[in-house]
Amino acid sequence: MIKAILIDDEVHCIDTLSILISDYCPEVEVIERCHSAKRALEMIEKLKPELLFLDIEMPVMNGFELLEHFKQIPFSVIFTTSYDQYAIKAIRFSALDYLLKPIDPKELVSAVHKVEVNKTPPSAEQFKMLMDQIQHKDSGFTKIAVPTSEGFELIPADNVIRCEADDNYTHLFLKNKSRITACRTLKEMEDQLDDFGYFIRVHHSYLVNLNEVAKYIRGEGGYLVMNDGSTVNVSRSRKDTLLHKLQPGRV
Repeated sequence: MIKAILIDDEVHCIDTLSILISDYCPEVEVIERCHSAKRALEMIEKLKPELLFLDIEMPVMNGFELLEHFKQIPFSVIFTTSYDQYAIKAIRFSALDYLLKPIDPKELVSAVHKVEVNKTPPSAEQFKMLMDQIQHKDSGFTKIAVPTSEGFELIPADNVIRCEADDNYTHLFLKNKSRITACRTLKEMEDQLDDFGYFIRVHHSYLVNLNEVAKYIRGEGGYLVMNDGSTVNVSRSRKDTLLHKLQPGRV
């Protein structure tokens, strides 16, 4: 069983989440429900949970400020939030998980499964990346955290040549000829890489680094030849968007 604490200042949100966990996640045991970050800090110290479902937007002390009380995070975290584009981007960037309210049961099950698979809490580096993003710090950090079955790897974004979908996983092909399998869908990797500005989805199964495109070969959709010699199919529906990116002055 995964011992979890639910933290949210809205009672109905905690009630709803409790019901969803009971119905869909029998492997999770809710050991405490906290309606403030202050109370949560006390209960975390006392009960030593393995997982927090942590609301971001709370009065007095929000979810991010709660985490700043810990030098080392000894538990996994699944953020819960209403739509906050900047906060969500920061969470994605650091490869942490979140659930958007109202919570979808399928997304809840998926997030809990990732906690089970990874087994160890996220690293201090991931939380530092998160906090730097939230605090608008320009640390010059150009790496992304890629979650794997063993934990996560920090990879310079510009080392990624292409990404290929494999059901709920994504294979990242790197400049050094290595391949990393991320415990993320291609859509999740696309969201994580979006801010760098040079990645583009060219097919439902492929995401590429535009700086690593060597050639475009014409066809119904055509295909790309990458700098490592690999080829990537381009879907007909994404062809025009790609060509506009490759030829900015093209009419």
